Parts: sequence; C-alpha cells; structure tokens
Amino acid sequence: MPPRRRLRAIARKLRELGSIGSALVSTGHPYMAHIVPMRRCNLACTYCNEFDQTSDPVPIDEMERRIDHLGRLGTSVITISGGEPLLHPDLDRVIARIRKTGAIAGMITNGYLLMPDRIERLNRAGLDHMQISIDNVQPDAVSKKSLKVLDAKLRMLAEHADFHVNINSVVGGGIAHPEDAYTISQRALGLGFSSTIGIIHDGSGQLKPLGPEEREVWDRVRKLTRRSYSRFNHFQEAIANGQPNDWRCRAGGRYLYICENGLVHYCSQQRGYPGVALAGYTTADVQREFLTEKGCSPNCTISCVHQVSYIDHWRAPQHPDSTGGISANSSGHAPGSPELVQIR
Repeated sequence: MPPRRRLRAIARKLRELGSIGSALVSTGHPYMAHIVPMRRCNLACTYCNEFDQTSDPVPIDEMERRIDHLGRLGTSVITISGGEPLLHPDLDRVIARIRKTGAIAGMITNGYLLMPDRIERLNRAGLDHMQISIDNVQPDAVSKKSLKVLDAKLRMLAEHADFHVNINSVVGGGIAHPEDAYTISQRALGLGFSSTIGIIHDGSGQLKPLGPEEREVWDRVRKLTRRSYSRFNHFQEAIANGQPNDWRCRAGGRYLYICENGLVHYCSQQRGYPGVALAGYTTADVQREFLTEKGCSPNCTISCVHQVSYIDHWRAPQHPDSTGGISANSSGHAPGSPELVQIR
C-alpha cells in the first residue's frame, strides 16, 4: 500500500473510532444518515425500488443546506445513495460539504461511471468509503451489475482509490446463479477490498429460508469474509434461516434516510415514517425515535440500520409508537415497492 494511502487509512480509522466513542457517550445524535442527491439511475435492476429514470438532481445549494442540517444534528457518518449519485453534476461539492461538517463521507454506487480521473476527484473531495453491489458474474435480465462489466472499474479503484472500497454480493430472490457470490467475493478480496454478502427476499413480509445451494454459497462466502466487517451482520443468520430478529431498531434516531425531497424517513423501505422535513428535525425528534419501537423490525432486512443499532443494543428499552407510525403488521416495505428488496 502506498504511504499516502496508508496514512489516509490510519486517519480514517481514528476518526471512525472517535465517532463510535462519541455514540457510546451520548444517544442524542444520529450516527449514520443516507442522503439522496439523485433519484435517477442509469440502470434498472428489477429488484430495486430506489430509482427512477427521469428525476433531476437536487440543486447543489439545497444539498449543502441539507448536509449542514445533518451537521447541526451531530451526524457522524453521511452516506450518499440514490439512484446513482455519480450522475449528480456537483457530487464532489456534496462530498466536500460532508467532510466540512466533520462527518465520515460514504457513497453507494453501481460503479459504471468510474474512471481514473473521476476516482482522483473523489480522493480530492475527501471520500472515505465506497460500496458497490455486484449481483452476478454475467449480466442478465435481473441485474446488469455484473463482474464481467465492472471488473475493469474494480482494477481502476485498486490502483487509484485512497478511500476504502467494499464489494457486496447477493444470494436469494431472482439471482439465477448463487455461486457467483463466491466468485465476486474472491475477486474483491484479491484486489484488496473488503467484501460482504446480502440476501434478496420478496416483498411479502415473510422471511423465507435460503435453499440448499444458496445456503452452501452463503456459508462459504461468510467464511471467506470472516475478517471483514461482515462479522457485524450476525442478524443475517436469522434471515437466512427464515426467522425474525429480536432487536431494537434505532431508525429515526441513530439512523436517518433523507430522500430527494429532503424528508426524513426511517429507511429506504419505510418512506413516509416520520416523513418530515430535515430542516425541522430536532434533537428531540432524534431522542423520541431512539426510544420508539418499530413494528416492522422483526422482519427487517436493512443491514445498515441493524449495524448502527448494534451500538445501543444494550440500553434504553423501547416503547410502542403512539403517533400513528409503523404497526406490527407492516410488511416492512414502502407503498408500491416491487417484489424484491436487497439487503445492504
């Protein structure tokens, strides 16, 4: 690893440890927020309900105001998602604004638009983390996010990126060749990246166990990636077995999802709750939602919310929501969502 990259990695790790320490001391601020600067995407994966093909980018002045509001709340990690964030014409300014608040800057992208000069711009803007989901080895009708198409982009990242890169593979749902997940994880680790694996389930609200072939691949990848941060995804074991999880979801408190309209939601699959403007979101809202039990949590498949909630799993028992929010009968998906939902 080049000295510059090594120094950035050390500095990033120290900032991450500091953010966790701050979260352990106080529950009054969000730990992570996902913010959408661009709902439009250049792809159309059939399982995804987080994109369209027509939306304009959020104006940069408005994006900077929203990031400043997250800074006002004391947010530790701000991750840019979409749609496809690399389509936003002022993405570098978005990243720089995140860093200006003192937060760790992350991004979820399909990787199609990466080139060496674009990666160098992300370095200069101060990006800390990037995640790319690769769904198969060869593109098919379900997803074009394939290793065949993206391998050249991965090699560019290995050569040029000063930020941490994680590659997420998937099994379940409409994935035709489960063994692809193992191939993808091997390639990611071989290039020096971290690797995680997720499960795609249908939108019925019923957790279905993985089939024998899928489970065998799942276990092999989990052993392969046991040193990566996938070790914090223990909740996925229950999902793989078709069992609910017993946990305290801190969405709306520790984790915020900010849509392209600037509204705060529990997560990408619970848009509409609480559904209020970020500009008016306060520390009191954060503290209320921290203590509010979410009826959809037993069947939740959103790994980032689980991971953030681990920080506080040992404290602050929750109470049922009395404001008309998510009920225990909720399927855990936004109205009009398609039949497949991807773990991240």
